Amino acid sequence: MSLVSGTLSNCDGEDMTDTTLTELHRRSADGIEVSLLWSRITNALTVAVEDSRSGLSFEVPAPAEKALDVFERPYAYA
Repeated sequence: MSLVSGTLSNCDGEDMTDTTLTELHRRSADGIEVSLLWSRITNALTVAVEDSRSGLSFEVPAPAEKALDVFERPYAYA
């Protein structure tokens, strides 16, 4: 899953266009990229994970009070 100009491509191959998505934080290590995304339309936070080694990608809802924990440990919330 990658965020390019507000377009988020999810793991089932469908494109979800939300030009109001803002990337708040990103980290990358060992082929795994994790992004904390915020939607201005829904005010929802989401953590997006992409593992380039395995091809696995997924999104996890991130309640505001747990957003940083979800960002740091997305596999625990998947």
